[in-house]
Amino acid sequence: MTLRLVVFDVDGTLVDSQQQILAAMIQAFEGIGLVPPEPAAMRAIIGLSLPVAMAQLAPEVGARDHDRLAEGYRQAFVAQRAAGGAEADAPLYPGALAALRALAERDDTLLGVATGKSRRGLELLLDCHDLRPFFITSQVADDHPSKPHPSMLWQAMAETGVDAAQAVMLGDTGFDMEMARAAGVTPLGVGWGYHAPARLRDHGAVEVLADFAELPTALETIWRQG
Repeated sequence: MTLRLVVFDVDGTLVDSQQQILAAMIQAFEGIGLVPPEPAAMRAIIGLSLPVAMAQLAPEVGARDHDRLAEGYRQAFVAQRAAGGAEADAPLYPGALAALRALAERDDTLLGVATGKSRRGLELLLDCHDLRPFFITSQVADDHPSKPHPSMLWQAMAETGVDAAQAVMLGDTGFDMEMARAAGVTPLGVGWGYHAPARLRDHGAVEVLADFAELPTALETIWRQG
């Protein structure tokens, strides 16, 4: 039996955490006296590790302020959690749970996560939605360079023993698509997240799904062609 691996991005792919992320970003910028970026600019960097994201959002300030922004963002999320929000307020996209269940039932398919979240943030989110049992490997920003560096996917494949030719990266950003290409993994985009479908295709997506119901057919097509 040939083992296959499907690696999921989290924010914008499995869960819609846009409002929580934008709120934390605004608090981080205002906390050090900077004008927050426009929402579109903030959505564009979702998926990057915090230091890289802050450097892109505020190129006019130095590394010290980028660190302050990253810490302010973390503290804003802590405050959201304390108020009963954050991960608890980020809903799963329609069809996400059913898709995970269907894939998890297959003997030949392993599931993983590759996210710009911290380990703590990911684990809280997985526990909130009872998703932890689905994933055999989880790669986070704490342990790797920021996307689109392929380190997360290299490690996911090393942990599962699956070859790149049998692996698929499912994500909503160009960073996910570039990371997959760099790792030799098939990039599969989703059209409900934070980057437009055209951007995903420009960055290498072999297909962009309109909803989770299209995932089984897309995977079978990829693996049959491989």
